[in-house]
Amino acid sequence: MTDVAIAMDIGGTGMKCALIDREFRIVHAERHPTGAEDGPEAVAERILTIAAGLADTARASGHTPVAAGLAAPGVIDEARGIAVWSANVGFRGVPLRDLVIERLGIPAALGHDVRAGARAEAALGAGQGTRRSWFVAIGTGIAAAYVIDGGTDPGAHGSSGEIGHVRVRPDGPACGCGQRGCLEAIASASAVRRRYRDLTGVDLSAADVVARAAAGQDAATAIWTETIDVLADGLLIGVTLYDPDVIILGGGLAEAQALLLDPLSATLSSRLTFQTMPALRRAALGDEAGCLGAALLALDAVQAEER
Repeated sequence: MTDVAIAMDIGGTGMKCALIDREFRIVHAERHPTGAEDGPEAVAERILTIAAGLADTARASGHTPVAAGLAAPGVIDEARGIAVWSANVGFRGVPLRDLVIERLGIPAALGHDVRAGARAEAALGAGQGTRRSWFVAIGTGIAAAYVIDGGTDPGAHGSSGEIGHVRVRPDGPACGCGQRGCLEAIASASAVRRRYRDLTGVDLSAADVVARAAAGQDAATAIWTETIDVLADGLLIGVTLYDPDVIILGGGLAEAQALLLDPLSATLSSRLTFQTMPALRRAALGDEAGCLGAALLALDAVQAEER
């Protein structure tokens, strides 16, 4: 029988779930709605039910579930396995790790979704072969995680890496965190969409705005140029603080590929003085990064049990 980890990447809208072996091969995958509108207690129970179902699927397929790893958004106390706060899912002090251990009877771990994805990219994706990588996820919001020698630091209170809430334009638009001019409020995919709609009255996805910018439309070009400029300022902060070997860009906006990477690399490079320009790469694992990162968390839990 093959050992597998139960891996769950919990998002505000959907959950990506998988059984992953010790060679990080996905042997089974499924997706489920999160159902955040039903409230946090219902979401927690849904997670436990799906995890138990994955364990049953593993055994029915001749595999042995040895641990479970969960990656979730928000403020996560990884040491105690508690989802402290999550705007998208509604969690407030939910002891997810212990609930999973109680339901499944196997070791479990809970981590932050971006930090989990960052670890996966460092070990298995675009950061392979480097000691220090900085993963920046640019989607509905913007968050980041710094990986050194395969590990991340959640910070003293579980909220490290919130680069999206660094003020890059103090007179800029209001941000959901209560400040103005945050990186996320100007350069996230949702901000690109909102800014284009406000400017033109037309509601398009960020991907469509990028396509119009590539085609030379004035409104889209102006917004995309500002987005690149603001992102470069945000990345400059990370380069100055962390001096990474590589910056890995993930999330929906990274799907713009060269339309993002080429101008962003040039603009960031022009900002540097004493800093060394890191490699700038698109994330390699796509939407599997969260589950693969959750599997890494699960195997951490197994090793902790063995010590």
